[in-house]
Amino acid sequence: MDLYEKNGNILYILNVLKKYSDEEHMLTAAEIQRKIKEIYYVEIDTRTIRRNINLLKYKLDYDISTREDNGKGYYINRDPETDFEPGEVRAIIDNFSYANYIVPSIAKEIIKKCKNMQTVYENEKLKDYQIYSVNSKTENAEVIKNIEDISSSIYNNHKIKFEYWKYKITNKLEKQIVSTPTVSPFAIVYNKQEFYFIGIKDGQDKFYHYRLDRMKNVKELNEKITIKKTKSQIKDFAESTVEMFGGKKEEIEAICHIWLLDTVLETFGKNVTIEKIQNDKEHFKLLVDTNTLGFKMWAMRNIDLVEIKKPIELRKNMQEAIKKAMKKYEI
Repeated sequence: MDLYEKNGNILYILNVLKKYSDEEHMLTAAEIQRKIKEIYYVEIDTRTIRRNINLLKYKLDYDISTREDNGKGYYINRDPETDFEPGEVRAIIDNFSYANYIVPSIAKEIIKKCKNMQTVYENEKLKDYQIYSVNSKTENAEVIKNIEDISSSIYNNHKIKFEYWKYKITNKLEKQIVSTPTVSPFAIVYNKQEFYFIGIKDGQDKFYHYRLDRMKNVKELNEKITIKKTKSQIKDFAESTVEMFGGKKEEIEAICHIWLLDTVLETFGKNVTIEKIQNDKEHFKLLVDTNTLGFKMWAMRNIDLVEIKKPIELRKNMQEAIKKAMKKYEI
C-alpha cells in the first residue's frame, strides 16, 4: 500500500459509514473492509479499520455507535445540528423540483447534491420519485447568481444595476428588456414560488418589487446606498404587500365567505382582525392593513366570496371593474 492510500484509510472508512450505515444497517469491520475494496480498490485490515473508527469517534468527535455500544456493528449517527433528517432532505428536493424560479438543469444539480447527503438506503426510497409540475419554470439561469449578487450588495451597502425584462406581444410573444434601473436593494423576499427583492430606484423614495427571474446582468456598483430604511419599515412593507404589488397601505374592511378563512391567513398572515358577524355563520368580517391594488386583485379572483366595504374609493373601483366585466359577457 502506497503512502497516499495509507493516508486515505480514515476517509475511506468515514465515507463508507456515511453512505452505507445507519441504525438499521450496521456494518462489521469485515463488511467495511469489503465495501472499501469494492468501491476504492484498496485493502485495509480490520485492525486498522477499528483503530481509525476509534480515532473518528474519540479524537474527531464523530457520533459512531460501535459493537461495544450495540453488540452488533458500526454505524454513524446524524448530528442534529449539522445533518439533515430524511424528511428535511425530501422537503428541499420537492421545493427545487416544483419551484418556478429555477431552471430544470440547475434544479437537477441541487437535487443531486441533496441525495449525496443521504445514505444509499434513504435514496432507494426516492428511486421512483416523479415530478408532476406544469411547464412554468423560468428559462433564466441567473436566478441563483442574482440571489448571491443582491445579497452581497445589501451586505456591502452598494447599489445595483440590471436589465429587467417583461413579455411583449409583437408579431409573436417575446421577452424584451423594458428598463435598466439603478436600485438600492434592501431585502429579498419569497412569495408564491417566486423570489423578489425590495429596493428603491434612483430618484424615487418608495419601495418597488423586482422578480429575480426577470433580472439579467446584475452588477454591484461601487456607489453606496444613501437612503436609510429601518428593518421595521422593510418588514412592514414586505408583510403588507399582497401579490407583490406596491402602493400605499390602507386599512381595508371586507366581508368574506368562511371558505376563505384559511386563504386569508395564508395570504395576509396573522396580523389581521377576524370578527364574527352576528346571526351569520357563513361569513366573517376582515380588517387588514395592506395596499389596495394587491387586495383588489385578490378580491377579483374571489369575486363571489368577497365584498369590500371600506375604503369607499376601493369599493367604487371594484364596482366599476365589475360593470366593465359584465358588459364583456352580455349576450
